[in-house]
Amino acid sequence: MGYYFSTKVNLDFDAAVEKTIAGLQASGFGIITRIDMKETFQKKIGKEIRPYLILGACNPNYAFEALQKENKVGTMLPCNVIVQQLEDGQVEVAAIDPVASMSAIDNPELLHLAGQVASMLKEVVKEL
Repeated sequence: MGYYFSTKVNLDFDAAVEKTIAGLQASGFGIITRIDMKETFQKKIGKEIRPYLILGACNPNYAFEALQKENKVGTMLPCNVIVQQLEDGQVEVAAIDPVASMSAIDNPELLHLAGQVASMLKEVVKEL
């Protein structure tokens, strides 16, 4: 089973980030974390990598419902979406498949909910 959905976009890195955030917001997701791995590695360990951004996307209604079904599910939230510049210069956007991560929890109701979120994320990535 795959653990993510991805696509390559014909945009520069910054435009891909903007379009990804807009697509997530249009589908009801807010961005609650934003981690610039390039900047973090440079500051913390003096290492250089290509542009790589992790966006923590959260749909509050689904997150609330998930917490009602499993009180420790927060260890697996939010849904991470990455935007990365590949070595060949292309830009890739990838999102976690919540079904893959939630399958670690023995809770059919939660798995059903994860399927709904997965459909939404898959559509966002596809539309990029």
